[in-house]
Amino acid sequence: MGTIFNIAMIIISILLIAIILIQVRGQGSALFGAAESSYRTRRGLELALFRLTIFLSIVFVIVAIISAWVVTNN
Repeated sequence: MGTIFNIAMIIISILLIAIILIQVRGQGSALFGAAESSYRTRRGLELALFRLTIFLSIVFVIVAIISAWVVTNN
């Protein structure tokens, strides 16, 4: 049972890494703190990636908590 949670956590973490790297690549010079990119709204694909990142991080935390609970109860 714990193996299923470990595999799920690995898959979710790989997806999170990929989505975060895509977001950083799309922001251009915002990595160094450009002022013009600080106050803009997210639209389209950027908004979808942002929401997917939040969703996957919440799912990752939930799976980690459930995995820890399963391991301690066995």
